[in-house]
Amino acid sequence: MSPSSSGRRRGHAEVSVHLAGRDPVLAGLVAEHGPMRLGRRLPVADRFEALAREIAYQQLAGRAAAAIWGRVRATVDGPFVPRTVRALPPERLRAAGLSGAKVAAVLDLAHKVDEGSIRLDRVGRLPDDEVVAELTRARGIGPWTAHMFLLFVLQRLDVWPTGDLGVRVGFARAWGLAEVPSARELEARGDAYRPYRSVVAWYCWRAADTAPPTS
Repeated sequence: MSPSSSGRRRGHAEVSVHLAGRDPVLAGLVAEHGPMRLGRRLPVADRFEALAREIAYQQLAGRAAAAIWGRVRATVDGPFVPRTVRALPPERLRAAGLSGAKVAAVLDLAHKVDEGSIRLDRVGRLPDDEVVAELTRARGIGPWTAHMFLLFVLQRLDVWPTGDLGVRVGFARAWGLAEVPSARELEARGDAYRPYRSVVAWYCWRAADTAPPTS
């Protein structure tokens, strides 16, 4: 599958329709869940907060993560920006529910963004692999967090987060695999959907959240 021959960048909803015409499994997912929806793109000033939120969500179920993030966000009165977060006592972030490792990660990110060693203002102009390299300079930020940033904040079209269990489970469920594929196996299976793997990942999450039919 290739980008639009006109060179125009397709939107996620348009790509959903395009993929549905190429793959019967995706056609069923699009029919059930509608076109991919990500909402508005965040302004540059909100990227730090979005990345800190992704750190808070690491390895947690959605509802629990949302509750913790709500308390973390409430520790700052006003914009959640690096300089303000750096000034917070670590104990306040711990009291909000962040683990010690996540407190260290958020504060390290705040330091590096504030000092300019991580440039969130310029990542939107970088290729995907360079964005990952830029973000993973911060403590506690690995490929999963960087991929979530690419997909949901920068809204890139070809992110394939094979390290995400929900994507692997959803792919197995939607495509009728006997077993959940490993990250390496899913990497290979995703090649057929370049350069639109973000859209496939979104539908994998939808499939993972949908109860399988009873026999």
